[in-house]
Amino acid sequence: MATLLQFQFHSICENSLRKVKRKPQFQRSANHGLFRVSAGESGVRVILIIQKTTEALVVSRSPGVLDHVFLNLFRNKMVQEVGWDSEKAGYDGLIDVANRLMLARTNSQTQEAAVRILRSLFPPLLLKLYKILIAPLAQGKVAAVMVARVTAVSCEWLMGSCRVNTVDLGNGSSLPSGVFVERCKYLEESKCVGICVNTCKLPTQAFFMDHMGVPLVMEPNFNDYSCQFKFGVSPPEEDSSLKEPCLEVCPNAIRRRTTTTLENKCPKA
Repeated sequence: MATLLQFQFHSICENSLRKVKRKPQFQRSANHGLFRVSAGESGVRVILIIQKTTEALVVSRSPGVLDHVFLNLFRNKMVQEVGWDSEKAGYDGLIDVANRLMLARTNSQTQEAAVRILRSLFPPLLLKLYKILIAPLAQGKVAAVMVARVTAVSCEWLMGSCRVNTVDLGNGSSLPSGVFVERCKYLEESKCVGICVNTCKLPTQAFFMDHMGVPLVMEPNFNDYSCQFKFGVSPPEEDSSLKEPCLEVCPNAIRRRTTTTLENKCPKA
């Protein structure tokens, strides 16, 4: 069933009203919805319809200035939490810091630290208002669709090429609130199941649910490095990704074969 958000706008110009009165106009939007504009005696009404669709919003572009800004911001927040920075520049240095985030911490402590990092990227009031005002709308569907679009547009620097897609909600309905990452750069560069699960998957799911009121399940594929985000869907009680063995190319697993020092502690241990 379509979700309708109705906004009433009073007429500003009589000529504009005449144009709209002739015939309702439909315009395809970038977020898989339709904007319908109609007019009556009391003014102009704009209706946003979020509906099932097979089309996808594809996000793919070359790295730009904003990508470097986001990378440096995220890395600085992670460095503040870890208390250490890598000598390597760019994305390689970020992966080094992510590895260090795991050291001397249990899995739960690492996940809590990662949630704190994510929270530090947003104004506290924004998160509270979103959870209170947006998350309850239309049984959470509006919030799920919104965060899917924002994630696809703003996180390509971290994950790589991605697209918005439609996901099943588990109650027989579907919603364009998914984000499919074709080949996750974070997983591919870290080559570590533990880092993926404990610094990304589990803390990200907890962050969206606890601080934005949006259920989320992330389904990483450790064979082709793809990942499916499903906003509006709660994680299952039995998550198969938590039982995945170490990757053959995992640098932590390779070093662990010759030494057992703290520096080479397995993130999954």
